[in-house]
Amino acid sequence: MALRSVIFLILVSLPASLASANDKLSAYQVLQQYDFPAGILPKGVSGYELNRGTGEFSTFLQETCNFKIESYELSYKSTIHGVISPGRITNLKVIHDGEEMEFSVGIGSANFLTDNFYESPKCGCGFDCNRFNAFAAASI
Repeated sequence: MALRSVIFLILVSLPASLASANDKLSAYQVLQQYDFPAGILPKGVSGYELNRGTGEFSTFLQETCNFKIESYELSYKSTIHGVISPGRITNLKVIHDGEEMEFSVGIGSANFLTDNFYESPKCGCGFDCNRFNAFAAASI
């Protein structure tokens, strides 16, 4: 009788555990859980791995991604590694401080308003794809 109860509980809980495995959050949703705007990652993330215990993560893009924000050229490798915690990503030196994002690379850094990152930029043209596409069409 006890064995039947255990088997029944396993069978009843199995669909729920399968459903939660299929409901994996996107990399953009995970960023938002850690108080970052989704747009710090460009469009086209193909997957990610996250150790919620340590915060270590890897994010995967189809290829390297470059675009400009203001006068800064940003470049993402096809695999991005780091450690994430609420409001902070280390090993990338991306720090979220209220209304601004600070990007640091070596001794250089730049600040951008977080409002700039509610949408994900597109590789090649960043946040200004309409102007970029109009310029490309005009030059043909």
